[in-house]
Amino acid sequence: MKKYTINNSVYELIEDYKDGFDLELVKEKITDYFDNYDYIVGDWAYGKVRLKGFCNKKNPMYKKINSFELKDSYIKNNCAYDCRYFVLKKIEEESN
Repeated sequence: MKKYTINNSVYELIEDYKDGFDLELVKEKITDYFDNYDYIVGDWAYGKVRLKGFCNKKNPMYKKINSFELKDSYIKNNCAYDCRYFVLKKIEEESN
């Protein structure tokens, strides 16, 4: 999938259900709040996108509620039925 630089972080678009990803809108919405998350899920309802951060277990911010393993459950239980959505994975910079 494609990679994008947003707020000085590089993300890979790993899922884009029903063309839910809109780069310009995401650039407006993502703030430094999401800097420590490993994944960002964006879902659409009523013409608006909502963002939620998720973590891998190795992330110090990890809590069960923001576990990436629960992404599918989050989409099923907290998003509009069959809504457009996308998943961005943060790409770690390689050390020199």
